[in-house]
Amino acid sequence: MIRAVVFDVGECLVDETREYGTWADWLGVPRHTFVAQFGAVIAEGRDYREAFQVFRPGFDLYEEREKRAAAGQPETFGEEDLYADVRPALARLRADGLWLAIAGNQTVRAGAILRRLFSADVDLIGTSDDWGASKPDPAFFERVAAVVPADPGEILYVGDRLDNDVLPAARAGMQTALIRRGPWGWIQQHDPAVDRATLRIDSLAQLPELIAKANAGAN
Repeated sequence: MIRAVVFDVGECLVDETREYGTWADWLGVPRHTFVAQFGAVIAEGRDYREAFQVFRPGFDLYEEREKRAAAGQPETFGEEDLYADVRPALARLRADGLWLAIAGNQTVRAGAILRRLFSADVDLIGTSDDWGASKPDPAFFERVAAVVPADPGEILYVGDRLDNDVLPAARAGMQTALIRRGPWGWIQQHDPAVDRATLRIDSLAQLPELIAKANAGAN
């Protein structure tokens, strides 16, 4: 049975296209050039932060986030950046009686935005900054398991990345849904490891029916 659904943030709930563009602007790099390098780093299986190093050696993402905030240009997102399927999917899943959470690698600032956007829609919101553990660290998924009122095998973790979402969540004993969107979702789609995902989806709108079908089969 799937009793709880936990969502990643970037490219699962939030379309980060605008934010990638603002980082390119901050670096003084043409947007298409930055995105091309970002994709190349992902395709090579490297840490996405290495893309910044190409344009500014020694770049420290944490420090630059603080500089952006001080300059009045903080990383941000809002209702307009949510994928169109997010609100309807959350409403349907909650109506179906599922316990819902949002948990991802996000800053304190992003956590505050998430709470403003989703506090009425989910039962819990947690971030890596809140918990002191970041995906794919097993400690992150241990924390998820600790705060969700269901056994790990009854939790469905939904994300766009194999390396950060599907594989570590599966190792923690959870079920997983891999959504194909965003840079990782498209670039990793042919990796043999995608077969380890419990569900593979192109839209969150598919989740309610798939979960209902899985739960009917488990009864």
